[in-house]
Amino acid sequence: MITKRIKVYGIVQGVGFRPTVARHAASLGIKGSVSNLGPYVEIYAQGGEEQVDKFIDLIRTQPPKRAAILKMDIKVKDVPAYDDFKIIESAKTSGEIFVSPDIAICDECLAELFDKNNRRYLHPFINCTCCGPRLTILDALPYDRERTSMKEFPMCPECEKEYYDPATRRYDAQPVCCNECGPEVFILDDEENRSGRDAITYVRSVIANGGVAAIKGIGGFHLACNAYDNDAVKRLRELKHRPSKPFALMMRNEEEVLKNCYIEDYQREILTGHQKPIILLKRREDSILAEQVAPGNPMLGVMLPYAPVQSLIFDYDDGIKMPACLVMTSGNLSGLPICRNDDDARREIKAYCDVILTHNRKIRLRADDSVMDFYDGKPYMIRRSRGYAPLPYMMTKQFSGSVIAYGGELKNTFCVAVNSLMYPSSYIGDLTDIKGKNALKESAERMLTLLEAKPTHAVCDLHPSYNSSAAAEESGLELIRVQHHYAHILSCMAENDYVDDVIGISLDGTGYGIDGTIWGGEILKCSISDFVRVGHIRPFLHTGGDVASREGFRIAISMLIDIFGDEAETKCNDLGLLRQGTFKMFKAMHDNRVNTAVSTSCGRLFDAVSAILGIKYEQSFEGEAATALEFKALEYEGEKTFEMEDLIDGDIVATEKIVRHIAEEKLNGTDISKLAYEFHYLLAKGVAEMAIAKAGDLKTAALSGGCYQNKLLTSLTAKILEDNGFRVLLHSMVPPNDGGIALGQALYGMNKINN
Repeated sequence: MITKRIKVYGIVQGVGFRPTVARHAASLGIKGSVSNLGPYVEIYAQGGEEQVDKFIDLIRTQPPKRAAILKMDIKVKDVPAYDDFKIIESAKTSGEIFVSPDIAICDECLAELFDKNNRRYLHPFINCTCCGPRLTILDALPYDRERTSMKEFPMCPECEKEYYDPATRRYDAQPVCCNECGPEVFILDDEENRSGRDAITYVRSVIANGGVAAIKGIGGFHLACNAYDNDAVKRLRELKHRPSKPFALMMRNEEEVLKNCYIEDYQREILTGHQKPIILLKRREDSILAEQVAPGNPMLGVMLPYAPVQSLIFDYDDGIKMPACLVMTSGNLSGLPICRNDDDARREIKAYCDVILTHNRKIRLRADDSVMDFYDGKPYMIRRSRGYAPLPYMMTKQFSGSVIAYGGELKNTFCVAVNSLMYPSSYIGDLTDIKGKNALKESAERMLTLLEAKPTHAVCDLHPSYNSSAAAEESGLELIRVQHHYAHILSCMAENDYVDDVIGISLDGTGYGIDGTIWGGEILKCSISDFVRVGHIRPFLHTGGDVASREGFRIAISMLIDIFGDEAETKCNDLGLLRQGTFKMFKAMHDNRVNTAVSTSCGRLFDAVSAILGIKYEQSFEGEAATALEFKALEYEGEKTFEMEDLIDGDIVATEKIVRHIAEEKLNGTDISKLAYEFHYLLAKGVAEMAIAKAGDLKTAALSGGCYQNKLLTSLTAKILEDNGFRVLLHSMVPPNDGGIALGQALYGMNKINN
């Protein structure tokens, strides 16, 4: 006989790990125990040596479907003989902590949901050890019912029997419940007090008849309407003041996706997997979805139902004929955090919808939907949230201590670092008002509690007016500030677990530079402790201040004044750029620096070129003009390499030469798609050649920043660097946009406090 103690680290809470271990033990006649100690699961396995080794192999090779084992620590122990194998009560201990993200409904629960002979038939909160809410209902670890928002719903005798029976799928499943003992859905502020079945039927009828419904799910509210009904979609756009930004879509099943989209095998795997993010798919030409779901956009953001209540909205035994595809957009004021509770919904989205379907299970931590694109057959994250957060990144470099990084102002996420583990948060949103800042502070406080982290420092952006920086200042912790574009490169390094020096190309909208100017198109020589700005795109004027970030024609006019001098008025007029005011007015603002700032923003450069080419003169959401420019470039099928002399001028990438060329060729009648592609190519060539020239002995480059969400720009830049012998670090599961910079801030902070 031998006894081994096995400590299992990773996503081992809330995924049915202990019941699975107990079943493996029973199959081999192993005696001992399994317990949840917070940071890890501890197993004592007693039996013959071969028997115990087989048991350990089963744990490693056949864990629960949703588990992720990061490491196992195994030691032989001298302990008394066990009588049997038991799941023993959870206890708390210190060490590394791994919190499971929320998990989409599994196939078994989905089948039970629509089985008339099952006692959970049409139960909106059906779940088991393989699926259901985790992070969003969690109060504290270890993960047990009494430390979740399910503690308010005592189990009925039948659920309790399943909970304690090792033979069931709900053995030790903390959110287990049924129609008799679980939470309940109801219509918010309803004079008729409709709940349960009546509430779901009423919401289905509202949507089927062209209305808009708000629906509370796992991590917050969505706004839903019929995606085949152009009038309904148009009305939602008007209600939400969202004229053109694509809406996310939820489709009933994979068959419906195939009717509307082209899909590759690697995309299907994630679409139907247990995270179920929104993924970007190419729209089929014969799709009859409303044009208004994504006007002028060849891509659709698609997800499948991941919460039981969402499946019930599509299918119910009430005779109502429902559309098989719904708009399912975040329930929030534009750009702000998703509504989490009934008070949020009343205050913010009641005016956007005809009915609100809510429920009485509290959401402890909001979690918006993750959004994923694909690059070279691999995930290329746009928004990392539900299903992925707060899975940590484990750095090989050993750190000790803890910091909290507060991220940026737009697309905010934060990151808690504990020793060598970096935990990026769920998506918070834009911090343009006090609600966003308060949501950040509240979420950060809860995450620190869950992770039992006690940071000594808060890391934030250099910008003096960011609400994220204000939240860091109000934390009471010692502050560490880090430059925005440097943090982008560090986030790419952290995701790739790379801590040696790199040459970084950081291209994005705007960020506060160390010289007090606005940066955005930067080539940086980076270590994890410091950086040197070795190059940047040609600075230009933002004429019109903040409004110029929405009206690219203003940036274009300002650039053309510098480029063409006395000929600028004719050029601007012929290019259709004088959309508001007179050239004389713009020239006066430019020359006298009225409401004007100097910038190297690559994002605004994209906006200007989009306007010059007549693709988008202005935009209603961030990235609209740049995305339209990329789509136009992807239409081009001709020659794919272009030459331009003297793109490098000392430490300047001569982007004004590219703009001059694009404007002149547009006036000469050159095909717009060719010019859009040529712009991408020449910009990539310019920044890559600058990086190569400034790299010295370095042979590793990192690409980050919101402009590298553009896959064409990414591929062109990476190829030039690789052709010149560079290893290129790219993002995958962490967004290159501002939603990823908190990870880079955290790496910088941990390195600083350890040195």
